[in-house]
Amino acid sequence: MPKPIVVGLDDSEPSRVALDWALNRARALGLPIVLVHSVPQYWATPETGYTDTMQLAARELLAAEAARAAQITPTVTVSTSVHQGEAAKVLSDLSTDASLVVIGTDKTGSTRGEGFGVLSLQIATLSLSPVAVVPLLPMTGRSGIVVGIDGSAEAAAAIDLAADEASRLEQELHTVYAGRIPAPWLRRNIPQAIVSEAVEQEGRTLLAGAAARVRASHPELTVHQHLQAAEFPAEALVLAAANARLLVVGGKGRGALKNVLIGSVGQDVLMHIPCPTIIARVPQREQPRG
Repeated sequence: MPKPIVVGLDDSEPSRVALDWALNRARALGLPIVLVHSVPQYWATPETGYTDTMQLAARELLAAEAARAAQITPTVTVSTSVHQGEAAKVLSDLSTDASLVVIGTDKTGSTRGEGFGVLSLQIATLSLSPVAVVPLLPMTGRSGIVVGIDGSAEAAAAIDLAADEASRLEQELHTVYAGRIPAPWLRRNIPQAIVSEAVEQEGRTLLAGAAARVRASHPELTVHQHLQAAEFPAEALVLAAANARLLVVGGKGRGALKNVLIGSVGQDVLMHIPCPTIIARVPQREQPRG
């Protein structure tokens, strides 16, 4: 059985948009979908007296969304699952048997929607499978698949996923490298020419390697290489993907701690998300040791 796409839902417009996005992907890939809602632990205890009420509301929500999904994409198998506990923990547990976890977000760089934006970040941080975060943004007129590279194993996984998506969607692929620019107080002690030369040299090497990797698996793709030597990685990716159909980033970069599943670049991108964004994961058999 193929691993399903798991969609975390609540009664919000971002969740419905995320489900629509997931249905399109499931139909194209022939994957089933599991709709999930988790009742917060506080409201689902005997002490509150609302356990049955909250469980019933969750079941009704998922049933309504399953019925809507059946109308939109009748060929996709949709099931529902009600859980109890914090949503990020529940979806993390379910991610071990998922091909992808999908969550909506209303965090698009403004000061609004902080609660839901933080939730999507928590889920992306904890999930063991790739995570797609879908913002509440217009999708008309968008083109291209953007992927961030930095030479890490996670970036390689992101390149592979982005190339597959570009091929499936018949889109051009844009690889983006933005160097590790020192903090301003450190740059005062390093000649600017040295910083620029190091960033550009590494960028050219990594971009060429990424293009060769894509050509080996998808020779039909058009690959554009973008070297952003003067911008921080998250800023470069958000700008590059402003009008993209999809942005793909690695689960963590070279600077992330060993047990952290999403690096600072991924966190920053999700809090200023420009388009549907997938956080890639290194396949389990390829997880680096040590």
